[in-house]
Amino acid sequence: MKLAHREIGPAHPPLVIAEIGINHEGDLNVAKEMVRMARDAGCECVKHQTHIVEDEMTAEAQQIFPPNADVSIWEVMQRCALSREDEIELKNYTESLGMIYLSTPFSRAAADFLNDIDVSGFKIGSGEADNLPLIRHIARFGKPIIMSTGMQTIETMRASVQILEDSGVEYALLECTNLYPSPPEIVSLKGVTDLKAAFPNATVGFSDHSIGPTMALASVALGATILERHYTDSRYRKGPDISCSMDPAELKFLIDRSKEIHTALHNEKQRTGPEEDVYRFARASVVADKDLPVGHLITEADIWARRPGSGDIAGYDFDKVVGKTLKVAVTHNQQLKWSDFD
Repeated sequence: MKLAHREIGPAHPPLVIAEIGINHEGDLNVAKEMVRMARDAGCECVKHQTHIVEDEMTAEAQQIFPPNADVSIWEVMQRCALSREDEIELKNYTESLGMIYLSTPFSRAAADFLNDIDVSGFKIGSGEADNLPLIRHIARFGKPIIMSTGMQTIETMRASVQILEDSGVEYALLECTNLYPSPPEIVSLKGVTDLKAAFPNATVGFSDHSIGPTMALASVALGATILERHYTDSRYRKGPDISCSMDPAELKFLIDRSKEIHTALHNEKQRTGPEEDVYRFARASVVADKDLPVGHLITEADIWARRPGSGDIAGYDFDKVVGKTLKVAVTHNQQLKWSDFD
């Protein structure tokens, strides 16, 4: 798939998405500083969350307290949502730095707003991964869609994916576990390969809520081509997502190491040029294991293979020497040569 100018897929290093989300706590200046620091860490894409609370939730949400917050979900979003004007400024600032701006719309009004300001694509969060009317509404814009699949199974995802397939948009599915933070006991790296097998037309990635970069990096070796993690300028901030957020140093680490894994993932199994010097001393050569006279018929007990590999007969040719007759005398530990035999 292609998001703005960025090609995404197995042939390219993973796209690392730094999710600012609501970590700015509603402060535009904080959000912009987070973006700048992400850019300085080498990040190509930041993701925001667009909350238009009155279209997103009903009054019942004022009685729902998320496990990672001490106030209702209504209060969290009302406090942390940027105004439309602030979000436009954040998008413009992000793009002025050469980065891709993404956001997750949590309502129809939010999706319409993001489309109106011409975002490059849409992120659909795990909570909306089975919200069929919203997915259908977003897909009608015809832009690339990245959808997290936390709290879903392969079977419960099929209807949502079918909407994406029918719309003809390019799309990605991210394996995800929605506990903040997620312990390794419930994180599913296998979910990456399960998604690839079940939905072969999808670009597949990993949205990580665990602590540290381990799980995200491991997912690259399984074929994840998008990595998304919550991100903050400082983990000393307060907020429901801070506990599983990376700071700029960890963001840079994730970007650099994921590129290295991607490179190694595509290298064939072979002896490389730089290994030749090591190979010459590390492998073994066939040697006499005792003094042997002219005319001796070699048995397996007469020879052995020892370093270095500078001899004429490599250790892997050991069996070819057995049964040959010496035409010269040799001494213990002498490297044997093919010319020593009749």
